[in-house]
Amino acid sequence: MKLIILLTLSILSISCNSQEKKVNTNKVSESDKVEIESQIGEYVTSIFEDSKGNLWFGTNGNGIARYDGGKLYYFTTKDGLPSDRVTGIIEDSNGTFWLKTGEGVSKYNGKNFTNYLVGKDINSNMISNLLIDSKNVFWVGTWNGVFKFDGEKFHPFSVPYPKVDTKINEDTKYWISGISEDAKGNIWFARDSYGACKYDGNSFTHFLIKDGLLSNYVTDIEFDKDGSVWVGTRVAERDDPAPEKRFGKGGVNKMMGNEIVSFPEIKGFNDGDVYEIYRDKSENIWISTVRNGVYRYDGKEFKHYEVPISIMGMRGDRKGNLWLGGAGGLYRINQHGEVINVTQKGPWK
Repeated sequence: MKLIILLTLSILSISCNSQEKKVNTNKVSESDKVEIESQIGEYVTSIFEDSKGNLWFGTNGNGIARYDGGKLYYFTTKDGLPSDRVTGIIEDSNGTFWLKTGEGVSKYNGKNFTNYLVGKDINSNMISNLLIDSKNVFWVGTWNGVFKFDGEKFHPFSVPYPKVDTKINEDTKYWISGISEDAKGNIWFARDSYGACKYDGNSFTHFLIKDGLLSNYVTDIEFDKDGSVWVGTRVAERDDPAPEKRFGKGGVNKMMGNEIVSFPEIKGFNDGDVYEIYRDKSENIWISTVRNGVYRYDGKEFKHYEVPISIMGMRGDRKGNLWLGGAGGLYRINQHGEVINVTQKGPWK
């Protein structure tokens, strides 16, 4: 589950030399086998496969790890990152990597990190989303709204706030929990407390509980091959300080044209938190849950996979594996449907 973490900003180094820490994953001694294997991280926040087939794993506290097919490398603040809280990474058309961290945006060119502050306040530098769209516009989502990045400076981008009838969480109301682009070039913003918002380049369209969503606390937005929009939400009442009141609506909706549907027959889809929805290369839609594993939808039916973690990140690789990160470590669902815990020692194949 994504957590609110208050961070103290430090002075960021503009260009830092990067050194890689190596963990040998190929040789495991007999003595190692009896030890408790170390997870990739206590909280694995994201997974990404780059253009060369390397796998990257963001963590909440251990920086970011990269597996190159033979060894696992960790990059941390000691190597130039501004924060060891890394919630994701993207790669641009030049092969440069951009990392979203707890203390700003970091650029990695394969040798050095260059770190950027988005704003002067803490929340503006808690980065939740990075997207380079089809028009080469660089979008940045933070805990203090949306920004555009021109390569040198970050410019605030104002997204209107619709009127809502539900309680607003003051701590998360400016959190942009997702930014994505559909096949028509529309930009979608997932927002905590204010639902989903579609921006067509000129105007904004809002989607809320009154329109059919389970919750106004939207966490992720994905699109299927038919143009339908899948919306993940979380239970707003989860933020209540009283444990007995932390129950309500949340889960997943599907938007088909003007119709928004839910799936009351699926466990965890209507009264739970869904943080990740992912469309794989075979056009399957994968839906994570916090307490009920992950589901694959092939266009006809849902198939359930038991995964014993609260899922934060989810991505497929070019070999057909699905990688799942969350509170408790890293898991992989292989082509045979087997659910495997992957630690620093593997198994990687």
